[in-house]
Amino acid sequence: MSIRDERKQQSRQALLDAALYLSTSGRSFSSISLREVAREVGLVPTAFYRHFADMDTLGQELVDQVSVHLKGLISQIGHNYLQHQLLPTEDQSLTIVELFFLAVDHSPNQWIFMISERWGGSAVLRQTIHHEIEDLVEQLSNDLKRMPSLKHIQETQNLSVISNILINLSFTWAMTWLGLKNEYEGASLKQQQQALIQQANTQIRLLFRGAANWKNPTNA
Repeated sequence: MSIRDERKQQSRQALLDAALYLSTSGRSFSSISLREVAREVGLVPTAFYRHFADMDTLGQELVDQVSVHLKGLISQIGHNYLQHQLLPTEDQSLTIVELFFLAVDHSPNQWIFMISERWGGSAVLRQTIHHEIEDLVEQLSNDLKRMPSLKHIQETQNLSVISNILINLSFTWAMTWLGLKNEYEGASLKQQQQALIQQANTQIRLLFRGAANWKNPTNA
């Protein structure tokens, strides 16, 4: 890559980063103007068009970037469970959940963006996020097929239901976790965080324990 191409890529990424920052600072993506994004990175508005056709195009690429990160994280929950021939013990499951929340703390803006824009004001972003979640459901369902404790579940629809529940739980966990910092501090924050970790651990263990004992009504 030439120096010119590298600088162009840096400017493009800077615009994406600026849009992510602005849309997670108490505002929705649809309320942010092209001029604001360009100004945030020190570019004139006309320079924006060297990288994106409009804000919708930028938003779609931003969803793509954020989705890659979140897909890897959510899928890792499934992969961690796949490492065990049987269901993980309570301690092993707790470790998986704790790692999830550490990852949320590491990239809070990605979660805030996806959670707010999933039902936000931009129809283009809502549709793009919907398709990304559909892809994630399919990816996670394929992972679950390899889990020894779920081999008895052959119906793709049932695996998709499990995947949907896990994905929606992940969004709820992340949203609640990030919200705790706005309501509590110090020892109270730690206490609330531990309570959420325990709750999430119970939920995921109930989900997989129920799936491991699932019987299709037609075969019951």
